Amino acid sequence: MSRTILLVDDDIFQLKLFEKLLSSSGYNCKIALSVYEAEEILKIEKPDLIISDYEMPDKNGFEFRSRLLEKDMFKNIPFLFLTSVNDKDSVQKGLDLKAIDYIAKNTPSKHILSKIDNLLITVKEHYERSLSEIKDVAEKLNLRNIPKAAPVLKNFSISYFNQSYQDQPGGDFIDFIKVNDRYTFIILGDVMGKKWGAWFFSFSYLSYIRSAIRLCVYDENYALSEILNKLNRVIHADELLNDIFSTLSIVLLDDEEGKAVYAGAGDLPLLKYANENNELQSFQSTGILLGFAEVGVFDQIAINLNKGDELYMISDGMIDFEIEGRKKSDINLLKEKIYNLKKNGETAESIKDHLFNKHVSQVDDCSIIILKKI
Repeated sequence: MSRTILLVDDDIFQLKLFEKLLSSSGYNCKIALSVYEAEEILKIEKPDLIISDYEMPDKNGFEFRSRLLEKDMFKNIPFLFLTSVNDKDSVQKGLDLKAIDYIAKNTPSKHILSKIDNLLITVKEHYERSLSEIKDVAEKLNLRNIPKAAPVLKNFSISYFNQSYQDQPGGDFIDFIKVNDRYTFIILGDVMGKKWGAWFFSFSYLSYIRSAIRLCVYDENYALSEILNKLNRVIHADELLNDIFSTLSIVLLDDEEGKAVYAGAGDLPLLKYANENNELQSFQSTGILLGFAEVGVFDQIAINLNKGDELYMISDGMIDFEIEGRKKSDINLLKEKIYNLKKNGETAESIKDHLFNKHVSQVDDCSIIILKKI
């Protein structure tokens, strides 16, 4: 995958030289003639590396670096200083601002590329090592927002798949709560936000969801609308989750009668493929995002299922794609794919393989649960 480098220098000639050098080596370059232009670019895109000149009019490179260090979103982006001034005081000042290194403008091209390549490789290795350590700790603490396996039922088969964006922990979460031999709750949610922040809050949401279901079931209340109402009120009152919202899809499977009930909060429609007449239907919930308002109206929909019918629960990432650098969403494209695959007799497993084809560009966490009446 191409790495993005933001180049900042008021010398357009020098800027173009660096852009040509790095682009020819496979890097995607963004150029800025001032700190102001650089900050405008950062509002749209987060680069893998920033290379900035020391001396620029208005705000110089030191001021730029200081401003980045004040913002959590940017302070950990690797930063190199570019300079024609090779004095120890300037170098030390840059290093004191947590710049990784500096590059003199008269450095041979071969050495510049070698330094940047080695730097980004080192950063990647450090990140992967840290990620591995965190995953190991989470595993030891039994912290996971995607289960290891689905429960085995008499009248339903359950298939599921999750692929986090860029293989980093994300906000999608899945859970299966089998309360007894008759009833099983199927959970799919998506915490708003990216990567680690969303991943962290997904555990809070899962904890509340499990508690709300268990408490209602304890009172022999299996109404999804009431479960969502209680859940929403508790989440809205939680100061930790202030301004952190989540979508949620819940399906209650009755394994004795082979029935399904669905309710949702700000989620995508539940899709049903009717095996007998080859039709694809949508079921849209009316509920708002969890925690968005103290009082929400959540309905539930009973879904009639015959043998061979399938239900599809999907997260937002399943309908997102990128065109010319912009994120687009189209659920109709996903519906068309699923319909054509089912019309051709594809199984749930092969459908997952088609939808998660490695050649398909992914721009968000992707999750799907397929429930089949057997």
